[in-house]
Amino acid sequence: MSLPLTVIGGYLGAGKTTLINRLLAENHGLRLLILVNDFGAINIDASLIEAAEDDMIALSNGCVCCTMGADLFLAIGDILDRDQLPDHLIVEASGIADPSAIAQVALAEPDLEYGGIVTVVDAIEFDRLSQDTLIGAQVLGQVDVADVVLVSKTEGGLWPNNLDIEALALSDIDALGPLVCDISFTQFRKERSGHPSYIQWQVTDCIKVERSDLIEHLARRPTGLFRLKGFLPAPKEGIWEIQCVGRQVIVRPGTGPIGIVGIGLESRVRMSEINSWWEELHY
Repeated sequence: MSLPLTVIGGYLGAGKTTLINRLLAENHGLRLLILVNDFGAINIDASLIEAAEDDMIALSNGCVCCTMGADLFLAIGDILDRDQLPDHLIVEASGIADPSAIAQVALAEPDLEYGGIVTVVDAIEFDRLSQDTLIGAQVLGQVDVADVVLVSKTEGGLWPNNLDIEALALSDIDALGPLVCDISFTQFRKERSGHPSYIQWQVTDCIKVERSDLIEHLARRPTGLFRLKGFLPAPKEGIWEIQCVGRQVIVRPGTGPIGIVGIGLESRVRMSEINSWWEELHY
C-alpha cells in the first residue's frame, strides 16, 4: 500500500507553521509524519510530547515531526524503510520553494502516492506580494499549483476578490486533519497538469560487490535513470543500502530485502540501456 504525500506550501510568513502546529495538536486519529525545515518555529504543548531527539519529536497522539535534513529524498527513504509506516506523510516546503517540484517526489518513489498540495496565503500581505515585480510570479505560482488554498490572518485582512481561486479561511476550519489528508475528496480538487512518462526498473539478482566498485558503477548509470534505491549484499557478512538521486550516490551499511528499484524518464532512457549497464557489474 502506497504512502500518501501532501506538500504544504506558501510564501514566507504565510502561516505554514501555524497550520502544522494545529495538525500536530489535533486529535484526528491519523498517524502523521511531518517533515519540516526547522524545529525552531514549531510550538508544541509539552504535555503532547512523548519523546524528543535532535531531529525528531514523537507525540502522544501518534504523530511524528522530523527535520528534513540536507536531502529530501534521503529523509523520505529513511521513512519508507521504517517497520511501521505512518498513515500520511506531510512535507513543509520552504517559503521560497515551488511546492509542485517537491510533490514530484511522489512520482519518483514507487512507495509514495500524490496526496495533494496545500498552499497557505496571508490575507494581509497577499495583494501586495502578488503584485511585486520581483516575487509576484513566485507567490502566484505557489497558489496556482495548489489543490487547496487556505487563507490565514483573515481577521486583519481581506482575500482579494479579483482572483478566480476557491479558498478557505484557516480560522474557519475546525478539523484540519481530514481536509489536508483527504484532498482528493474535497470540492477544491483541481485537475493536475500532465507529467512526463516514467519507467520503473527493478532487479533482485544481485552479486556481492565491494563498496568502492559499487559507488563507481552507480555513478556511471544512464543519465535518464535519476533515482535508485535498495539493498545489495556486501562481500563479507552485511548489506549495503543504496540511495542515488541526481549526482548523489550513497552506499552505506543497512538492512533490508535484497533488490534495487530504479525510476527514469521514458523519453531519456530505455529499459535495455539500464539492463546493459547493470549487467556490466557482473563482469
